[in-house]
Amino acid sequence: MIATLGYAGYAPIAPGTVGTAVVTLLYCAHFFLSAPLSILGWCLLLVVGFFVAVYTADVASREWGKDPGRVVVDEGIGFFVTVAFLPTGLWTAIAGFFVFRALDIVKPPPARQLEALPGGWGIVLDDVVAGIYGNLILRLLFFAMGLGY
Repeated sequence: MIATLGYAGYAPIAPGTVGTAVVTLLYCAHFFLSAPLSILGWCLLLVVGFFVAVYTADVASREWGKDPGRVVVDEGIGFFVTVAFLPTGLWTAIAGFFVFRALDIVKPPPARQLEALPGGWGIVLDDVVAGIYGNLILRLLFFAMGLGY
């Protein structure tokens, strides 16, 4: 259930994109229903989410093989890294979704090389790297738009 993000990984077309969309909707629901996460909240989400993603991806890969398409929890943590510590809002969610998906597909160095790591580490770390790049790109875009991030 966790590794597939509520079965989003079973989508017949583009399960990674569907998984990212599920997490993007959760992010949007959160900012519509409650206050933005604090720095501590973001740190907890990222650290706990990372280790849960590595563990569940590792367990699933032992069952389904190396980097199975059904495992999309890595896209979830990658998206959260992309939007972490940025202004919470719909535009952040939309831009984060597209920037992260593009980077996850392209896999800029060292993301592609990290896929070679064993089990859950290789499944998750490439998405975390894509998320770090995505976060930096969003910060540059916000800065260029005069938002100071």
